[in-house]
Amino acid sequence: MNFDKNTIIGFGLLAILFFGFFWYNNNAQQELQKQEKHVQDSIAHVNAMRAIQNPENLLKDSLHQDSLMKQASAGNFTTAAIGVPTFDTIENEVMKVVFTNKGGRIQSVVLKNYKAYNGEDVILGSAHDSLGYNINTGNNNSANTNNLFFAASGITKNADGSQQIEFKLSDASGQSIVHQFTVLPNNYMVNWNILLQGANTLVSNNQLNFTWIDHAHQVERSAHYERITSNLCFYEGNNFDYISAKANHQFEKPISWFSNVQQFFNVTLVAKNNFTGGQIEWKRESEDTSKILFNSTANLQMKLPAENSVTIPMQMYFGPNDYAILKNEAKGMDQIVNLGRSLYAFVRPINLYIIMPVFNFFASFVSNYGWVILLLTLFIRLITSPLTYSSYLSGAKMKVLKPELDALKQKFGSDQQGFAMEQMKLYREAGVNPLGGCIPALLQIPIFFALYSFFNSNIALRGQAFLWSKDLSSYDVIARLPFSLPFNFGDHISLFTLTAVLTSFLISIYNMTSTPTQDNPALKYMPYIFPFFMLFFFNGLPSALTWYYTVSNTVTLIIQFIIQKKIIDHQKILAKIEQKRKSPKAKTKSKWQERYEQMMESQKKLQDLKDRTQKKK
Repeated sequence: MNFDKNTIIGFGLLAILFFGFFWYNNNAQQELQKQEKHVQDSIAHVNAMRAIQNPENLLKDSLHQDSLMKQASAGNFTTAAIGVPTFDTIENEVMKVVFTNKGGRIQSVVLKNYKAYNGEDVILGSAHDSLGYNINTGNNNSANTNNLFFAASGITKNADGSQQIEFKLSDASGQSIVHQFTVLPNNYMVNWNILLQGANTLVSNNQLNFTWIDHAHQVERSAHYERITSNLCFYEGNNFDYISAKANHQFEKPISWFSNVQQFFNVTLVAKNNFTGGQIEWKRESEDTSKILFNSTANLQMKLPAENSVTIPMQMYFGPNDYAILKNEAKGMDQIVNLGRSLYAFVRPINLYIIMPVFNFFASFVSNYGWVILLLTLFIRLITSPLTYSSYLSGAKMKVLKPELDALKQKFGSDQQGFAMEQMKLYREAGVNPLGGCIPALLQIPIFFALYSFFNSNIALRGQAFLWSKDLSSYDVIARLPFSLPFNFGDHISLFTLTAVLTSFLISIYNMTSTPTQDNPALKYMPYIFPFFMLFFFNGLPSALTWYYTVSNTVTLIIQFIIQKKIIDHQKILAKIEQKRKSPKAKTKSKWQERYEQMMESQKKLQDLKDRTQKKK
């Protein structure tokens, strides 16, 4: 082949074109690969972000981190950091106690003899509650026993009929923690012993720090009323105390027991060797659809002996606010039953020594508690009848003196001091005590507060039906309203409240027609205003109380009619008054009357001086 100049130039150009093509193609391939790699990296990044944002992966990662943290805090008890909750149940005649290995504690208790408002069993405690204490786990780590998984021993039965279960934590060095629970026959109290082996190492400064978080759930029909009757009770420095309004309390003296109290049930933690101090936070839930009544958080400290092996005797009560039961438990626990506290503590003896024994006596042979309340009412009216009679007799005397009082009013006109002095003189001569009619009314005050406390706290009335009331411990309902009225009225109408208000109104009308005319408008219309306010405040009260008032008012009307129409003779009263006036003793003044007349005379002179001064001006 001849390679002339043109041929050589042609091959050279062709070579340049080939080299150029391959160089360009190679660069294009590299750029394409770069673009593809960029896309792949972007896709991988997006996928990675999606993986991170996936809740399952987030949960897995969170659980992994939590697991590592638990294992780290568990220290020498690493095997107890991770586990699966298991449950054991011990039953006696009155309750079923559910234990869990997580925390080695009581999780909940089912009360066999009581039903909640929805027909289900009453359950105290839940998985959301916690009760534990901090321990040292080594390597400057600590953990709360509530987060550790104990080893359960299984249930054993003892010769005395009690049943026992143990939960144990132990490490390689010989340190151990044992929670020993004993459920006694036919008893709401559970014995709880904490056994610490190696206490000097497990506990810092020989002080055990307990944390108890409890959430009380609704079991009664009215969550609102159950909330306002719930409280927190404790026995501090050998004295009973409670909180129901304020949100916290600092303990300054040893605490024997601490109780979260609902209207008819309570959960109580008892320390036989006392807690040495601590603080509590207690918050009543707001008025909403929540079934939780209140939340309680207690941080309690206990001083331990400086020994390697320590046993801490404790107890837990899950049961009713029954005075007969609680008085046999820890000292002071009977005061959980509110029979009169604080300003109304004076009615507690009335309940303990009069109302309760009489009520229990009638209940011993009458099965229906509605009729027991009726008999109790008749008993109360019987023992107060002498004062009632003296009241009506005083009213009858004042009615006889009404014409003379009217004449005195006309005589003195606007001179109130002069009228008051002559009125007192007239009462003295006639032997009339103007305060005689007030005594029965004043007597009704302690009786009302005593019965209010008694009927609100008497668990025997819970679920007891009578006439149209399905539960004497709560209000009865004959109609529902599409709205809720203020005060204690609510969204219902109580028939027992209506009967109590109606009979009170009839008493007011009867009294107004049988007593002298009242010039003061406020006092004149007060008897009619009181029944009206009763309607708003009584409508949400237990039907046992409104039934009592209905019976009591009915008895009052009958007694008034009999005494006024059949026993009291107004002509004889007038004759006795005239005879009394002629007696020398009628002129004798008591020290109280002398002081009263002196006071009225001073006021009259002062008023006369003011009148003369104004006339001079």
